[in-house]
Amino acid sequence: DKSKILGFITTAGTLNSHTSVLARTKGIPSIIGVGESLKVEYDGKSVIIDGFTGKIYIEPDYTTLTKFRKKRDSNLNYRKNLEKLKGKENVTQSGQRIAVLANVANREDIESVLRSDAGGIGLYRTEFLFMENDTLPTEDQQYLEYKLAAEAMGSKPVSIRTVDMGSDKTIREIDEGKVRNPALGYRGIRLLLNDEDVFYTQIRAILRASIYGNLSILLPMVTSSEEVSRAKEIIEKVKDDLRSSKILFDEDINLGVMIETPAAVMISGELARQVDYFSIGTNDLTALTLGVDRMNPKVEELFDVEHPAIMKMIRIITNNAHLEEKPVAICGDAAADLGLTEYFIKVGIDGLSVEPQKVLSLRKKVREIR
Repeated sequence: DKSKILGFITTAGTLNSHTSVLARTKGIPSIIGVGESLKVEYDGKSVIIDGFTGKIYIEPDYTTLTKFRKKRDSNLNYRKNLEKLKGKENVTQSGQRIAVLANVANREDIESVLRSDAGGIGLYRTEFLFMENDTLPTEDQQYLEYKLAAEAMGSKPVSIRTVDMGSDKTIREIDEGKVRNPALGYRGIRLLLNDEDVFYTQIRAILRASIYGNLSILLPMVTSSEEVSRAKEIIEKVKDDLRSSKILFDEDINLGVMIETPAAVMISGELARQVDYFSIGTNDLTALTLGVDRMNPKVEELFDVEHPAIMKMIRIITNNAHLEEKPVAICGDAAADLGLTEYFIKVGIDGLSVEPQKVLSLRKKVREIR
């Protein structure tokens, strides 16, 4: 319950873990992986969490409290000034338009998207709907969640990623087995194609909700054209079943794939001919390209989304998609890095999807680019 938490500190983990990603999505200040410096004797003491610098202040004195209250007020004033950008277009000084979208994890985040004036939901992380239940969510439970998102966003796009289970996102009812590196194992689309009941149920829920807005289906962790073909076969089977039951759905619903593996980059031309759009997941793409475990603090410094290999891959993906006249967005953490915004626009990225709290600052950056 976000209303009951101001922030959190963990002894373990990394900035690139899904715990960190979820905290950023929900706008919760956090400091990850401080190790043994977080002591038991601090329990019950007053604490300042500076999420900007990663510093923690235990039992701060009056001077420190005053300093950080001013820092907090300054940040609130900055955010208040950004409110003036609501309703403005995301267009550069030279007239180039770019979609500024938001990432969400559940229905509570949708209100933040509406407040941020985002152009839609570029990534709906459905795995958190699965993780917060003791049992797998039913078709109707999922349908109501996706219907709410569709209705809330109206004509704006909502890209619903099919559940990306595996890695550090575990679900009680799914046995992934004991593996040494879950990031490279039974996860994403390969898990869904092996457990068709889960995939079938989710696709039915998405399709049923699709008549209430502008929904699309996004497939995670794709590594081959065959995976997309098999997924499309299942989607068509669901459509046939819905037609037989006289249940309405969007017959022209778009299908996209996440580009987050080096394999997907190399066959992005072929994939572009199979789907309607790409969404680049820079977090996993960086980890898998550089051979860096997102959960291992010992190699965290090697996780460099600005590595020349990643920048070149983004250019390759965009070129291949545009040759097939398909749009490309970035939904990983790199999308919110204002130092990279100009590069992304130069190489032709069509959209950037960020945490709701970062939509307006990204809009400001886009409008400043000359």
